Amino acid sequence: MFTGIVEELGEITAVETLDDACRFRLRGPVVTEGARHGDSIAVNGVCLTVVDHEGDEFTADVMAETLNRSSLGALTTGSRVNLERPTAVGARLGGHIVQGHVDGTGEILERKPSEHWEIVKISLPADLVRYVVEKGSITVDGISLTVVDAGPDFFTVSLIPTTLALTTLGIKQPGDPVNLEVDVIAKYVERLLGTQGGTR
Repeated sequence: MFTGIVEELGEITAVETLDDACRFRLRGPVVTEGARHGDSIAVNGVCLTVVDHEGDEFTADVMAETLNRSSLGALTTGSRVNLERPTAVGARLGGHIVQGHVDGTGEILERKPSEHWEIVKISLPADLVRYVVEKGSITVDGISLTVVDAGPDFFTVSLIPTTLALTTLGIKQPGDPVNLEVDVIAKYVERLLGTQGGTR
């Protein structure tokens, strides 16, 4: 489990394309400290497994399902990525509960800078609209954010200078894709209510 608090802005150093998958080599001095084979690291909000680790780099395999559901397939050598290690039991939950299981992708539609923050408008797939509410939590490229406005096919978030400086949302522009993970609690509540409704 993750919290959506990005630990560092890493970089893709190599991409190996396979028949139905790909292998990334990524640089991230912070997240590779003490890393071992089989550990999990979130890359732009996608939970990936460490295959190999050497120095400040690690490799991870990405299967077709992940490439189809997320924006990882658009990454190339030199792409910057948000990196986060799983939260430790007993640690502070700084963001919200994030699984690293991307629900879909959105697209940055608009950026409105101001003196001390920036409003970013992001498109929202139709099947995720019901899970996004004003002042609720959403994960964008692995970043735990609060929804400012929830529209019929979009939402907005307000980004502080720290988020702009230390994550991919500081460099992505209109037209760029982002990974989205909605609040898992909302999905469980929907399923439970749906099951109860069907038995009455």
